[in-house]
Amino acid sequence: MKENERSMTSKAVPVSLAFMMVTSVLTACSGGAAPASTTGTGTAADSGPPTEISIFTEFSTPEPPAADNPVTKEFEKRTNTKLTITWASPNAWEEKQNVMLASGDMPDLMKIKDMKQTQAITMIKQGAFWDLTPYLKDYKNLSAYPKEIMDSVKVNGKQYILPSVRPLHGSSFFNIRQDWLDNVGLKMPHTMDEFYTAMKAFVEKDPDKNSKADTYGYNGKNWEKVLDVFNKSNGKWKEQDGKLIDTDLEQGTREGLVYLNKMYKDKILPEDFVAMKTTDFENMAKAGKVGVQMDTTEGVFRATEGAQKLDPKADFVAMTYLESAAGKMVSTGSGFAGLYVIPKKVPEAKMKKILALMDYGASEEGFELACYGLKDIHFTVVDGFKTATDQAVKDSVSQSSFGKIFERFDPYLWAYRVGMPKATFERNKKIIDERANYGVSDVSIGLMSDTDLKLGPDFKKKMDDMKVKVIMGKEPIESWDAMVKTFKADANYMKIIDEFNKSYQDRKSGK
Repeated sequence: MKENERSMTSKAVPVSLAFMMVTSVLTACSGGAAPASTTGTGTAADSGPPTEISIFTEFSTPEPPAADNPVTKEFEKRTNTKLTITWASPNAWEEKQNVMLASGDMPDLMKIKDMKQTQAITMIKQGAFWDLTPYLKDYKNLSAYPKEIMDSVKVNGKQYILPSVRPLHGSSFFNIRQDWLDNVGLKMPHTMDEFYTAMKAFVEKDPDKNSKADTYGYNGKNWEKVLDVFNKSNGKWKEQDGKLIDTDLEQGTREGLVYLNKMYKDKILPEDFVAMKTTDFENMAKAGKVGVQMDTTEGVFRATEGAQKLDPKADFVAMTYLESAAGKMVSTGSGFAGLYVIPKKVPEAKMKKILALMDYGASEEGFELACYGLKDIHFTVVDGFKTATDQAVKDSVSQSSFGKIFERFDPYLWAYRVGMPKATFERNKKIIDERANYGVSDVSIGLMSDTDLKLGPDFKKKMDDMKVKVIMGKEPIESWDAMVKTFKADANYMKIIDEFNKSYQDRKSGK
């Protein structure tokens, strides 16, 4: 689940909800050149020459921040550092990450995508990165990250990984054009049958009222979520009767593939959805060509803004849940959007300085600087709402640039976005609260299987290829049945299931 950029327009935005939850909303975060906050046993801006720190991360803004960005300079000033940041686009992030890991030529602070990055996890086990467990207690803001999230990214019970924290609720799930539902005379769908009826109507009933057959029901981004709904799972693994089961071998996955194949035949999905990139999916929604897409609760507002340029009534709404025979569900977030590691080649003194930098970024002051920039340069505050300036756009100041590095935990982070009307903001908070009643988490986060690290990618590729062939009608569903039968008879595949279960039981027992 990735976090998307906040479009920086010259519109009003709500102050960070973390600030709203305390009485000193504005006094705690004055912006500008505020003094460094206390981090650990010292201050972020200690004496002596600046510490040079190289960082590899991602960005989702239209352009990455330039090397001389004023926010970078301000972070350097407040933390007594010299930062060299390598920014990777969403389409190239994972590939560049893998090249760095394979070569061993890594920066001082490196962002990896998730806990399923086999190269990174293998290297952690081999001792290539710092074990931060003994040090984190000295950094008050990093120590304030929720235990549930921190525990989920431990490897062998130790904290090698620092998560880029995100809320647990409000993460990516289906969202739908409410105005199109109104145009075709349908209510918000809740069951998978109602969902299908709505998507088909978006294809056949001219939902945009332009008298052209030029719309799709669903752009296909993260189509695997359809399988999740039929399994009432959040990904491949699901707990049942105290054990983990592999949903790829379950009836729910088969039902989901039949459902997706029907969608493809009814032209609800674009013909080339498998080959589309992240930006393609988003551009399709912005162009008013699709009624259902996948994004975070607030991230969808970016598509709404784009679609409103063509139709002022355009309104994507995050769905609260969907229901199959397995029950009602919505995906609960992992609690992070990427993970940071510090190579062991970094000296201990510099490692501590990096933690101090990240700790400052996790303070209210640092969070504001990262996400909103400098007061009266990148934003102004009027009646408790931040108003972004044109300079913020020019400098690529956003939650999805510097906010990809520096983040504090805010349970309502995914309720608001720069430029969002207050009514939409309040609606999103209610959706997030309601989702807590139906949330299903990914139980496999942080679990390890040595056999999966070695053979899992090959098994996954074979399964994914067959899923796509079934969805596109190139193979019948019986071909999927045959593959499942083969995998159930494969000793190595079943060993992966056993090892994940052992890891799961070890985690439950506190090992």
